[in-house]
Amino acid sequence: MSSKNEIIAPVEAELKIFEPYFKKSTATAIPLLDTIMHYILRRKGKQMRPILVFLAAKLNGQFNDRTYHAALTVELLHTATLVHDDVVDESYQRRGFFSINAIWKNKIAVLVGDFILAKGLLWSIEHKDYDILNHISAAVRDMSEGEILQIQKARKLDITEEVYFEIIRKKTASLMATSAAVGTCSVTEDAEIIERMRLFGEFAGIAFQIKDDLFDFQKSNLVGKPTGNDLNEKKITLPLIFALNQGSSSEKQSILNIVRKKTKSAADLKFVSQYIASKGGFDYAEKVMQEYHQKALVLLNDYPDSEYKRALTAFVGYITTRES
Repeated sequence: MSSKNEIIAPVEAELKIFEPYFKKSTATAIPLLDTIMHYILRRKGKQMRPILVFLAAKLNGQFNDRTYHAALTVELLHTATLVHDDVVDESYQRRGFFSINAIWKNKIAVLVGDFILAKGLLWSIEHKDYDILNHISAAVRDMSEGEILQIQKARKLDITEEVYFEIIRKKTASLMATSAAVGTCSVTEDAEIIERMRLFGEFAGIAFQIKDDLFDFQKSNLVGKPTGNDLNEKKITLPLIFALNQGSSSEKQSILNIVRKKTKSAADLKFVSQYIASKGGFDYAEKVMQEYHQKALVLLNDYPDSEYKRALTAFVGYITTRES
């Protein structure tokens, strides 16, 4: 299992500089907004995306101020999407803390998310980082499209494996892809290298989301959201898609009837989980996750051995073996 320490080690000094840098970027003279931003900063997560920005930069060139700009813009975008996601999902907790919408209600949460997103976009404009802004804007578009496509499919419950991958590529993997791309473009203009690293981030991001989908059926609340949250929101993910394709028409109908229910009992969630296991859905999702893990690693093959290459290899390993 890859540890976070071996991933962070090559960029630890840069991360220490980045933390106050990020805090300063979100400062505001409006007391309510300042209070909310302090609350968000106290709950910051693993900073996986800034770490990916820094490692991609160091793998491909000379770390510089633009690398900090790239990491800041990515982390601001990520923070804004988390705030907005909790509103969209009607979620009142994130990683054991109350969400912004739970404390300050939806209207404030949406406006705070907009504020954070605007700060990131303006930062790129002010520093004339137009190439970084181009990647970030594409990520905003993709994430919005992915979220809307997921909502559409949750209403009809007609999701296929192909559509599932389109959703997670846009909704989740696009931000990791952007992190790797902007870190790289902060140190080189080589379009081929930037695209290679963008794909590395995309494949890693897809593996990350499949791991989250597997977590949703686990007994413990390790990823900061209630067990069965996807089913409660009528989201059909890879383990269930595969299982439904293996079952009879009557079995499929029984499962979809549970998914359609507004309120699902613990017995309902257990029944669906057992059905998925019996049809090999969890094993299949695990296999596909490992395939994307390997696809990401292949993109690093042409690089000579270095602490940055090893850290990126560990980064992908951590994604697929993490326990939270």
